[in-house]
Amino acid sequence: MYTKQLENPVLKAGFEKILEGNKQWMKLVAEDTSGRYQQLAKGQSPEILWIGCADSRVPANQITNTLPGEVFVHRNIANMCVHSDMNMLSVLDYAVNVLKVKHVIVAGHYGCGGVAASLSRKQFGIIDNWLCHIKDVYRFHSEEIDAIEDEEKKVNRLVELNVAEQVFNLCTTSIIQNAWKERDDLAVHGVVIDIATGQIVNLDINVTKSEDLGKEVFAYA
Repeated sequence: MYTKQLENPVLKAGFEKILEGNKQWMKLVAEDTSGRYQQLAKGQSPEILWIGCADSRVPANQITNTLPGEVFVHRNIANMCVHSDMNMLSVLDYAVNVLKVKHVIVAGHYGCGGVAASLSRKQFGIIDNWLCHIKDVYRFHSEEIDAIEDEEKKVNRLVELNVAEQVFNLCTTSIIQNAWKERDDLAVHGVVIDIATGQIVNLDINVTKSEDLGKEVFAYA
């Protein structure tokens, strides 16, 4: 195996900070008397799958005040649920069919850089191909978005609309559709996080069965 010591002092200090943080975490685990961490070492049984943005400011456990083992997490740029994304689909399938989660939450956040970038004509690199999915959401709602003059409000409204669209995309996957044929204890939700306050804004987007989608063509027979 190739090994090499870090020579750059800035990189070394940054990495050592991570390792030092882990020592503090190990101390917390060692001093815990509930037996929780020993139990977690044997397996997990979360009730929540959280599909959120990769933004460093919106960590699922801290925002929901949950402990390790309580939330199964998938994150990407702008909390997208793309039907051809095998990464997302693999996480979803495992969460729904193996872990048997009861809640799938799509969590956007106000001020999302990915959503803001999708409203511009600027090129950012390979991510432009990913942002095209958000541009499609804008295309569906362009009249409403274009009527908003304030740029911050424009972005934040598209954040909300994007969450709604990703919930719909999630619910039309064969994974969710087939799960609903066998279970009545699975719900998909859409929320937005206000980073400034820490609040999870409930958009009242809650889907619990195929009929909620409103279009029969999306419900597998």
